[in-house]
Amino acid sequence: MPHQVVEALLELPAHLRNSLATALETGLLRLDSSPTAVRANLALLPDREQEVLRILAEWRRSGIPEAGAAIWLRSLDALADTFTRPDFVWSGPEVPGLHARDTRRVYDEVIGAASRSIWACTFAFFDGPEAFKSLAARMDARPDMRVTLLLNIGRKRGDTTAADDLVRRFADRFWDREWPGPSRPSVFYDPRSLEPRRAAGVLHAKGAVADEEVAFITSANFTEAALDRNIEMGLLYRDRQLALTVVRHFQTLVDRKLLLPLPIG
Repeated sequence: MPHQVVEALLELPAHLRNSLATALETGLLRLDSSPTAVRANLALLPDREQEVLRILAEWRRSGIPEAGAAIWLRSLDALADTFTRPDFVWSGPEVPGLHARDTRRVYDEVIGAASRSIWACTFAFFDGPEAFKSLAARMDARPDMRVTLLLNIGRKRGDTTAADDLVRRFADRFWDREWPGPSRPSVFYDPRSLEPRRAAGVLHAKGAVADEEVAFITSANFTEAALDRNIEMGLLYRDRQLALTVVRHFQTLVDRKLLLPLPIG
């Protein structure tokens, strides 16, 4: 097997390797399947679709049967778990000769590939319908998927409004104007940011975790400036242990009521 194919397989997210192996084992896909069949069975973004088609074509040219290709994928998962290599992700000016993955594309890829669960967090967002468009679309496509969104609710300097009223105002605005889809995620916030004199802390984390397998940790908020123009840095890990660690940490904060649910309204 050419080393380029092995590298391409290792670059695929673990959940995608698993889905591809299952499709080949069960006959949903063959090595000569059409792009339409590949797209329908794996729910791929365009760049991933081309990668998978090239891999299938190489297996076909090499005479490897579907069952053999599935065994390749299963064995590579063990190798990938041992040698996890993060991708460097960047927002800002493009520099010739320097390679880094684009922040917006990585966010859309992580969200668009999830099938079971998504955790996403941001300190700030502007233009909610645009910021949460891909997340809402994925929820509509996967109605059974669990989505948890962590947001910061701020208090303006000098504002003496009761914390409960600030939360209610934020919730009303978020559900009426900012969230773009009919399916609703579970939303949580850090109540310390609403303490009346001086916030004891804020929810400043930014990132996303898909299917407890892929973790994207970044400095970028869910804003057009952060995703496209600002200089922002992040790392994309296809590492189940790390992804589970992030999810368990946030879930513990929720379970201990250190993060509180946003009212549905």
